[in-house]
Amino acid sequence: MTYRELLAARQYSLSQPRKEEILRPQLNALTEHHRQRCPAYARLLSAVYPDAGAAATLADIPFLPVSLFKTHLLSSTDEVFKTLTSSGTTGQQVSRIPLDRETAQRQTTALARVVTHVLGPRPLPMIVVDTESTIKARQQLNARAAGVVGMMTFGRHHFFALDENMNLNVAGLQTFLQAYGARPFLIFGFTFMIWQYFFARIVQLRTDLSQGILIHSGGWKKMTEMAVTNGEFRRRFADTTGLTRIYNFYGMAEQVGNVFLEGEDGYLYPSNFGDVIVRDPVSFREQPVGKEGLLQVLSLLPLSYPGHSLLTEDLGVIHGIDDSTCGRAGKYFSVTGRVPKAELRGCSDVHASQVSV
Repeated sequence: MTYRELLAARQYSLSQPRKEEILRPQLNALTEHHRQRCPAYARLLSAVYPDAGAAATLADIPFLPVSLFKTHLLSSTDEVFKTLTSSGTTGQQVSRIPLDRETAQRQTTALARVVTHVLGPRPLPMIVVDTESTIKARQQLNARAAGVVGMMTFGRHHFFALDENMNLNVAGLQTFLQAYGARPFLIFGFTFMIWQYFFARIVQLRTDLSQGILIHSGGWKKMTEMAVTNGEFRRRFADTTGLTRIYNFYGMAEQVGNVFLEGEDGYLYPSNFGDVIVRDPVSFREQPVGKEGLLQVLSLLPLSYPGHSLLTEDLGVIHGIDDSTCGRAGKYFSVTGRVPKAELRGCSDVHASQVSV
């Protein structure tokens, strides 16, 4: 099955053995692609994996630490279309991700295949829980802006719910809901910002969002500090606004398009063109189901930079394989935290740290 056939196939329909059979040779090909086109990557492979040949399993695919993109510009193309940067607070280094047009197109198409799995094929009226100024600089987007721009593809009649001071435009929201609130509509934003600037205000207004579909992401550090779990987030929205179709997702600037979308059971699922491995933080051996460790993320999307196999700074647990209760095949997992002393990364966590200074 080719990459294009993977895109065309129904998402979450591949059993784990079948998926690994398909992904392994294509990920091996990407390793070789970047070895030939990115001299720095070739040197890293020679130093860290001197005897490595074609990987026999997904766990054998060479990986790079995600933090490497903060200190090195790793590029496998001479035709950079735009540069994506990760979120970062003042003084933090940010990742720089060079994109050529083909990689950018692959990211857009892949994201569409994942998101339309829950939204359907047609763009929905959309509430963006952010400010319109976030998306102004299109040629050099940070992760927050890239997330908004990417999701806007799946919406129409876009309403930016916040002004420059992060105040909710109540009149604009009421006008939007009068026009579109009786049928399905999309709400997108980053988790802390939705909670702090959107939910906290609409609680007072007793707003009906029962026809909405909320997709959110961006880090849970600040939410955890406020003792708001994912379950509590979902319950409060359902009880207060009637909104029950809520999908968190896990993703990062270093692998845009490869998002791990929450299922109806509350767990995260890899797409057809990506996967996840959990590794022991000390030995880096692959962890069994149910054992916490560092998350490694795999993706077929990056052609312009060697980001197809990355070891993150996030901790997680794989809860099962091919036995989910919501009908999705493959692995399902949850993110449990961050490695101690790891930099703040999530878009809404970064925003929260900026406004708290």
